Amino acid sequence: MAKANVAMKEESKLPALSLELLEGDAHSGLENISQEDLATPRLKVLMQLSPELEELENAKAGMIYNTVTNDLYDGSKGIRVLPCAYQRQYVEWADRGQGSSGAPVNVYDASSDILTKTTRDENRKDRLDNGNYIETCGNHYVLLVTEDGDANPALITMKSTQMKKSRKWNSMLLNLKIKGKNGLFTPPSFSHYYRLKSVKEGNDKGSWYGWEVTREEQLQDANLYSIAKTFAESVNKGEVKVKYEEESSNEDKTPF
Repeated sequence: MAKANVAMKEESKLPALSLELLEGDAHSGLENISQEDLATPRLKVLMQLSPELEELENAKAGMIYNTVTNDLYDGSKGIRVLPCAYQRQYVEWADRGQGSSGAPVNVYDASSDILTKTTRDENRKDRLDNGNYIETCGNHYVLLVTEDGDANPALITMKSTQMKKSRKWNSMLLNLKIKGKNGLFTPPSFSHYYRLKSVKEGNDKGSWYGWEVTREEQLQDANLYSIAKTFAESVNKGEVKVKYEEESSNEDKTPF
């Protein structure tokens, strides 16, 4: 018992770790971590057959899910984002069981003519002569802004039926005009907040949840503007890469 008391007294004599010491060593140990070593969180709407409904407590179809933090957001309330950059890509997939490894066969940029080499099949998939299919993806790079003011980079990929939502969002961005000293101009995409909610949709093949995008007020925080601008520049320089992963077979059954 006496030895334990001595140890506790000796431990209590250790100097406290100060904030100044931490600040002085800021970024130590992180010097070799580049943008390529980071996982950009994806924000996606959970479907009726999404595996996260079984894996995550309180997860429900229609919720918005962060693939890195595992945070869940009420789809009816939505999330608040600053759109920073956009890229369209064409992703070549092999059918599951036909050499699919969970990763795409190839990824083509927006300037590619790959779609002209495809034929639309009975399931509305654009097939190449080799049997693989091409998926058009609209990648929206955003800052997810939480209620307490935190802002973190994230990626929203819209495809299939959601490409209409992607095009509508892009039109909203391009059509926005602000009057300046030299007349009307189109502000940066990250000049305004946007609210993304999930809404139930459907057709004769079934129902699913999709995105609903609305514009909110203009950004006033200069620091947040600078963060969004830096993220946009990183994307446009090619420093932020999209990692495509094959969705589960259950999610493939969503009637897109």
